[in-house]
Amino acid sequence: MLNMAEGVARLGALADSPIVATLAAAFAEAGHELSIVGGPVRDALLGRAINDLDFTTDAHADAILRIVKPISTAQWDVGREFGTIGARIRDPRTGVAEQVEITTYRADSYDGVTRKPTVEFGDTLEGDLARRDFTVNAMALRVPARTLVDPSGGVEDLVARRLRTPADPRVSFGDDPLRMLRAARFCAQLGFEVDPATVEAMSELRETLSIVSPERIQGELVRLLQTDDPARGIRLLVDTGLMELFLPEVPALRLEVDEHHHHKDVYEHSLTVLRQAIELERARNPEAAPDVPLRLAALLHDIGKPATRKLEPGGGVTFHHHDIKGARLARKRLQALRFDSDTIGTVTRLIELHLRFFGYADGAWTDSAVRRYVRDAGTELARLHILTRADVTTRNKRKAARLSGAYDDIEHRIDELAAAEELGAMRPALDGNRIQEVLGIRPGPEVGKAYRYLLDLRLDEGVLEEAEAEERLRAWWAAQV
Repeated sequence: MLNMAEGVARLGALADSPIVATLAAAFAEAGHELSIVGGPVRDALLGRAINDLDFTTDAHADAILRIVKPISTAQWDVGREFGTIGARIRDPRTGVAEQVEITTYRADSYDGVTRKPTVEFGDTLEGDLARRDFTVNAMALRVPARTLVDPSGGVEDLVARRLRTPADPRVSFGDDPLRMLRAARFCAQLGFEVDPATVEAMSELRETLSIVSPERIQGELVRLLQTDDPARGIRLLVDTGLMELFLPEVPALRLEVDEHHHHKDVYEHSLTVLRQAIELERARNPEAAPDVPLRLAALLHDIGKPATRKLEPGGGVTFHHHDIKGARLARKRLQALRFDSDTIGTVTRLIELHLRFFGYADGAWTDSAVRRYVRDAGTELARLHILTRADVTTRNKRKAARLSGAYDDIEHRIDELAAAEELGAMRPALDGNRIQEVLGIRPGPEVGKAYRYLLDLRLDEGVLEEAEAEERLRAWWAAQV
């Protein structure tokens, strides 16, 4: 629960910090207003970490630059046409500089056709705050006066843990449809409930998301997945129909279940896998940034099931090859959302491989099978470990313990083989040049076939001495002729 006395104390400490005090004094001396605005104010009141400092002022871009130059180590135009200047402000005590952004009061208008506003500079702080996305982000702290300005009831919404737009949500979302995706992100990030009228407007205006570029949608999806509990936001996007517009494979996981054929709820299972993957990710890499490719793979790992579901006699349900189908669907969808090729490759590879382990759980693998598992996972092995463990959502404690023990065993065997055989390298004893020398052939397809033969030997039998590898290669080559 929000403790207002502690929140006010944190706001005071923020206003008194050297960077803020330096900026406030410089703007006051120049005869201009300055306020900390948005996220830093919200997070100070909530006791959350403050990562960026955003300011707003009545000064225009040229004046902002004149004011910050003497107290900064660098300045840049974040968006001069939008009145935004970035700078690195020196801490007068330590000399360390911190990055800030300062924006002129805005009073933009939108045409309802694109997300690009008609840029209009405003005259008042209150007018600037009225155009912001949510009330909890529409608060400002005037400095150096240390006056909290909250025209739309943001503090009350913080106390109620409620997300609400300053204006009518239909107007707010009509102006900028991307705000609907931000609602899902802040719902997950802050753990707040979204006001019913806001949810209703999201459903009503979901089709307006069509004017938002795939890159912008991708950016909000990534920010949502980077939160501690993205499932909250995902549920909101699915329930309002927004997810259907850019990632329809997720709502499609809500498969109908009839009275004769029973299977687990694939949608709920996928959200549970996402949550468990995040928990394992944190446990294994507590200091690392959120692993978005892993989280995408966890969310999407079963999206091939709707297309491969088959109702069997006797009430059974099968999803044969849903891993392969799912990887293809994921590739197509992530490409449409303009994800980079590395992310797409990681996600699709993990989806392709997410079922592989369950064959191990049914019967111990040979060393050769373990090597092939490592070879196929490649650089994604650590992520595959997490995804495979997270994919166990059974409520049967005995089955869960058996699967967990089996995966403990395969990880132990991988570690043992890696220590003995440099498993991570996974290369045959001879490279392409040596293969050509031994066989007396020129570069071409035959070299690749020979290399694959030696790699299969490496996987099946482990490390071979170079002399033995040459002898085996010559025998293999003789049999090919």
